[in-house]
Amino acid sequence: MLINFTNHPSAKWTAEQLTAANVYGEIRDIPFPEVDPDGRETYISELADKYVAQIMAFDPNAVLCQGEMTLAFAVAARLVEFNVTTLAACSKREVSENIGANGETVKHAEFRFIRFRKYFI
Repeated sequence: MLINFTNHPSAKWTAEQLTAANVYGEIRDIPFPEVDPDGRETYISELADKYVAQIMAFDPNAVLCQGEMTLAFAVAARLVEFNVTTLAACSKREVSENIGANGETVKHAEFRFIRFRKYFI
């Protein structure tokens, strides 16, 4: 099983990302939480412990972990300590820029999934 611990539901993934994820088995989404920017380090640590316990209850083969940087790092570090394959999605950002009807600059960015990369600590 792959736990998708991000803000990007697997139902909206591309065929390429789904194919790469299916190597780890069934995909289960656990939405990455909103993180209070005023929260102290103890808040992050407690939140990380809560989500790691929730994730580990599924006995995952791998976890895709991306979101607010300090919580993502805390969760990934704990999962790596448990010898759980912990991943980040790597994508290529493709940007186009056009001039709109009123002369304004309009940017369009697309992120094309390339691969998963393991966290290492």
